[in-house]
Amino acid sequence: MHLVAIVIALALLEYAWIGLRVGQARTQYGVQAPATTGHEVFERWFRVQQNTVEQLVLFLPSLWLFATYVGPRLAAVLGLVFIVGRFLYAQGYVADPAKRSQGFITGFVATALLLLGGLLGAVWTWF
Repeated sequence: MHLVAIVIALALLEYAWIGLRVGQARTQYGVQAPATTGHEVFERWFRVQQNTVEQLVLFLPSLWLFATYVGPRLAAVLGLVFIVGRFLYAQGYVADPAKRSQGFITGFVATALLLLGGLLGAVWTWF
């Protein structure tokens, strides 16, 4: 489970990094709090942050379920795929929102595999 803990910490650090980028964009483009609209680049970073927190709500429990009922090593690998997907999503979205799909799909597929694997593993061990 140490690997899973490391992946969780990395995912949360990535989220913190995204939050810092939102703050930097807010300052750089003069978007005063509590506004959530303004310069286009700020809005893109803000949307990346919001989408990432939405994904973390599904990813973190799915990672735990998979690690518990299937195996922590494979869970950690899928968790790293999620993190890479989120990075690609952020870079793509900020550059051009039309370029967000590859990163989104990468992270979402990793989460879906974690969730389904965790569910199937729990059901399997129950019987």
